[in-house]
Amino acid sequence: MAAVIPAVSTISSRIIRILGCNPGIMTLQGTNTYIVGTGKRRILIDTGDSDVPQYINHLRSILTHEGIDLAHIFITHWHHDHIGGLGDILNDIKEKTKHCQIWKYPGGKNLDNINKSIVIESLKDGQEFAVEGATLRVVHTPGHTEDHVVFHLVEDNVVFSGDCILGEGTAVFEDLYDYMQSLREIANLQPKLIMPGHGNVIHNPAEKINFYINHRMEREQQIMDVLNQDKSQTFKENDLVQMIYTNLPEHLVKAAENNVNHHLVKLLKEKKVKKMNDKWQISEHTFVRSF
Repeated sequence: MAAVIPAVSTISSRIIRILGCNPGIMTLQGTNTYIVGTGKRRILIDTGDSDVPQYINHLRSILTHEGIDLAHIFITHWHHDHIGGLGDILNDIKEKTKHCQIWKYPGGKNLDNINKSIVIESLKDGQEFAVEGATLRVVHTPGHTEDHVVFHLVEDNVVFSGDCILGEGTAVFEDLYDYMQSLREIANLQPKLIMPGHGNVIHNPAEKINFYINHRMEREQQIMDVLNQDKSQTFKENDLVQMIYTNLPEHLVKAAENNVNHHLVKLLKEKKVKKMNDKWQISEHTFVRSF
């Protein structure tokens, strides 16, 4: 069982974590939001869900008690549990957000619920922001969503990973090819710690990232092994599910088909498979095993 995450935690002299108070199947104990910096004007990473007064009260209490104003609010991606609380923060904690800039990488969906009067600036890959005691660099990490970014705290070599890497379990994604590239991008940073969007602090980043990559590659290898058995044969996604997943409950078949599809699309981009008439086949350019 995962360790309980307190409503408010001082992670270090530069990082305060405030739990979004929105537990659920997809959000685990809730969305982690982070205040970063050491001075009066600091950065808030993510805003939790909308209509969660408990979260707003915790955030207001910390900002007031510590004498903090928000210079910037960064959004890791468009999902409601990361951007949904933005309007509530700006409306309910006006005294602490009067001169705050809002930032998000371009793209994403479901932004219609965000008040059109809120100006959201566009983040750029590699962009850096500095407040007293903290420099954050933007790293575009698509895959979970097309607009997903992580933030690299330069001083402590810490990565705020949003939903790209979670404190427990594995992450879902829109594009597996992009997602795997993003995992490797984060691995190249060699962070000392990862502050995830959900779950507890990750103290073994390299091990966690390798687990994520290997987990996906094992499933991919199973698909390639089936396709390699007869290079002339074509397979529907459901055929591959039946051959790869054993004793799969009926209600999970569709999810398994979607997962297999993600892998096949990635392999198609890598030219390891080809698609003909909604069926899949090994590419003639592919070796017997996929690495």
